[in-house]
Amino acid sequence: MTSSRSSHPHRTSRVPVAADARRARWAVSLIFFLNGASFCAILPRYPQLVESIGLSNGSFGLAVGLGPIGGLAAGLLAAPLMARFGSARVAVAFQVVASTVHLLVYTSATWLWLAAALFLAAASDSITDVSMNAHGMRVERRYRRSILNSYHGWWSLGAVTGGILGSVCAQLAVPLWIQGLVGLVLFGSLALGSRRFLLTGHDSTERRPAALEAGLAAPSAASAAAPAAATEEALGGETASTGETAGADSATGSDATTGTGATTGTGVTRASTLRGLLLIAALGLVLVFAGATEDAGNTWGALFMRDTFEATPFLAGLAFVALQGAQTVGRFLGDGVVDRLGDRLTARIGALLSGAGMAMALIFPHPATALIGFACAGWGIATLFPAAFRAADEMEGVPHGLGITVVGWFARIGFFVTPPIVGALADALTLRFALWLVPLYALGILVFSGVLSARTAPTTEAGARA
Repeated sequence: MTSSRSSHPHRTSRVPVAADARRARWAVSLIFFLNGASFCAILPRYPQLVESIGLSNGSFGLAVGLGPIGGLAAGLLAAPLMARFGSARVAVAFQVVASTVHLLVYTSATWLWLAAALFLAAASDSITDVSMNAHGMRVERRYRRSILNSYHGWWSLGAVTGGILGSVCAQLAVPLWIQGLVGLVLFGSLALGSRRFLLTGHDSTERRPAALEAGLAAPSAASAAAPAAATEEALGGETASTGETAGADSATGSDATTGTGATTGTGVTRASTLRGLLLIAALGLVLVFAGATEDAGNTWGALFMRDTFEATPFLAGLAFVALQGAQTVGRFLGDGVVDRLGDRLTARIGALLSGAGMAMALIFPHPATALIGFACAGWGIATLFPAAFRAADEMEGVPHGLGITVVGWFARIGFFVTPPIVGALADALTLRFALWLVPLYALGILVFSGVLSARTAPTTEAGARA
């Protein structure tokens, strides 16, 4: 969720939404759901994989940490792929590829096999991630109001569903390869079926001047200027100017010069482009800590419950479900919260909740407090991924698709760096001690939360135009 909400029309003044946009919204939501469910069904089976391969916490953490290198390497290919084939085709194709690769994770028999499978899974997921968000924002512009958080809510709901399925399969001792094969057929078929309901045409359709004049591109670059201004204020820089999108300025002949430096053919200066990229990097750092927090539940939740409390396979899997379940609720409720509090305050309250919840769980170890702690962590970071993706996509002076690609790339650094660190600490000390990193991640979110806007949504139509 971002401060782009500050330019959204009043919620009570909604305009009719075309049928193709409504169908596309549900299709994009389905892809988000499948993306969460397909991979997260694996996570409750991690203890079984560790045992069957014979891995230590350190070697397992290294394998999981090497996986996101695939995301870092492949994620930058998302923008050129979308430019050539369109976000709809790319999102569907790579979701099917991801579900196929997940079968390799289930059937891993050696450390190298597991590491390679996780590498390919992260690579395909990174391209799916960027392209489904890009297509979701096309639909959002048709709606002329915020719906991006609901997409991420569907991802979290899919993650919870996958986590429950994986926990049940673990409890029933379903063979790993059977779970993986059923997942491939089910999730892959649903992804292919969603393709016909996605939007047609070029991805820039809703950004064009005619669409802007018709009010089809609700979250305009002016809305992205709010997080940009807030970021520069937080970093001690100049205040970014607001305005229409670079493409609109170029088409209408308006001068889009902001800051200093030569003006490009699109009316955007090199200085504004560099500034936008620096602000996107700052947004990415917020997601580094958010991703590291999420990984605490994804990778280590079940192992923590098993090693610390000797929990049953089903109870161990509930650590992940608690984090993702709370995150799901936080995302479905997130638009209204940010409308009232603004992105910055919402992020800071969430960081405090995340840090305090996990600290309580670690100081007073019990299965119940552990589940509450993971739930607090999930709720605390619920709004951060949608916030950064939209702010980056609408950043003035940054080419279409590049912003969310870079932010998504940054987010994977958290998933790449932290598993080996947590695993090494767990082997040297205990996993309970290693998870004290989660409150430190919350501190990092607090430090970089200034990148987000403090503005709240307007309460009047006049305010929306301001």
